[in-house]
Amino acid sequence: MDKAVLVIPGIGNSDAAHWQSRWQARHPDWQRLQVPDWKRVDCADWVAAIDRQLLSMGPETLVIAHSLGCLALAHWAAADTRQGRVRGALLVAVPDPQTQAFPTAATVGFSHTPVVRLDFPCQVVASRNDPYAELDYARDWAARRGAQLLEVGARGHLNTRSGLGDWDEGYRLLEQLAAG
Repeated sequence: MDKAVLVIPGIGNSDAAHWQSRWQARHPDWQRLQVPDWKRVDCADWVAAIDRQLLSMGPETLVIAHSLGCLALAHWAAADTRQGRVRGALLVAVPDPQTQAFPTAATVGFSHTPVVRLDFPCQVVASRNDPYAELDYARDWAARRGAQLLEVGARGHLNTRSGLGDWDEGYRLLEQLAAG
């Protein structure tokens, strides 16, 4: 893939066995979001980091976000005044910050996600049995932002524990998004 790509993991970062890390290992030119602390998250810090990295990467960047990274990108999109920096986004396992499972360490600024239509093509990928969000929540979240929802069956939070390995199905979705 010859596009600029920004990888935005969720809280705690993505470990080496996570599909995001495995994809990035195949594409060393992809950038991973750099935040001050992966375990004590602050929405304003993440939004500022997204803004800095997207500015440095230039226009037409693809974004691959997982979990809390999806919410961070939505916050960035609501605050962004420079249009056209994101070519498209693959948002995987968008969490519901109102559930009991949502990490208390992630509540600073993430408890309410702005509802703004995204100005770039976006696919939201959801699992039927994600402990952090009901499928109806993901469906509504995607619709309210003008994104397409792709339901991939019962695969948990679509993370390392889901046993996805390289998650070829997700990579094909990214390739389709990149092709426009």
